[in-house]
Amino acid sequence: MILVTGGAGYIGSHACIELLNAGEDVVVLDNFCNSNPASLDRVQEICGKPLVVVEGDIREQAAVEKLIIEHGCTAVLHFAGLKSVQDSVARPLEYYDYNVIGSHRLLRAMENTGVKKLIFSSSATVYGKPQFLPYTEDHPLNAINPYGRTKLTIEDMLRDQYVGDPTWSIGILRYFNPVGAHESGLIGEDPRGVPNNLVPFVAQVAIGRRDRLNVWGNDYDTPDGTGVRDYIHVMDLAAGHVSALKLLDTPRCFAVNLGTGAGSSVLEVVRAFEAASGKHIPYDVKPRRPGDIDAYYAATDYALRLMGWKATRTIEMMCSDHWRWQSSNPNGYG
Repeated sequence: MILVTGGAGYIGSHACIELLNAGEDVVVLDNFCNSNPASLDRVQEICGKPLVVVEGDIREQAAVEKLIIEHGCTAVLHFAGLKSVQDSVARPLEYYDYNVIGSHRLLRAMENTGVKKLIFSSSATVYGKPQFLPYTEDHPLNAINPYGRTKLTIEDMLRDQYVGDPTWSIGILRYFNPVGAHESGLIGEDPRGVPNNLVPFVAQVAIGRRDRLNVWGNDYDTPDGTGVRDYIHVMDLAAGHVSALKLLDTPRCFAVNLGTGAGSSVLEVVRAFEAASGKHIPYDVKPRRPGDIDAYYAATDYALRLMGWKATRTIEMMCSDHWRWQSSNPNGYG
């Protein structure tokens, strides 16, 4: 049995599909603070297989230990946490509470129940401003916002735990920019409030929930002046977790990028979404936001060598699948 923390969230729910389709039994622990239990009903509909859903919080260590024992969990995929860069600047203590303290209590619960296999949901934000591109896994780590620093703190905690007890097996997966949705259109990204990320905001403009897109800066050192990011289809990302999980039979601790190795600018994404949706996306150019950088994208050769994994879906497929979800669910899971 695999314990998936935060499994009702955007990435966690898509990972549950890949796990169930790979023949794994799954129990999800989620407090639904920024997710919807309906996503897990739809996961089971897509897969035609059941999973166990437990409402709870990773910060409740005793409850996590009880869950692990009751369900015979042998490994953990850890997605639970808060994930907005902008929100983390306004509420840093909340982010350290949920992300760092929550992860510490989860690790304690695992240690106390003898479970030593973990896949951790990290982020490319741990690299900070690029000293060189593409980001390789040995790029210096220098997170520049509270969200990124919580991810880096957890990474450090995991590396220290492995040094202290090298019988652990730990995979640290550094995500770039997940977008898209399952091809069925039944599950997808359903942000609460104003979306913090580009593609869900563009999708809400296309569906009529928002009037216009703000493009934050058009004077970057990029081909069209707008920021360039490495967007990865969420199903490619989910498949990466299954590939990483297969490596945990041998004690190890590794960190690996999950990206496509190519960047797309804001305006390239807008054009791809217009083509996918048949909708015009009006936008206004605004001043740059503090801390935003010109471009970043992943080096992906290590993921291929280590796990035999690489992303296969294009930005056009990402936008098409995201639009299928948004147009079929104009108000998300609501």
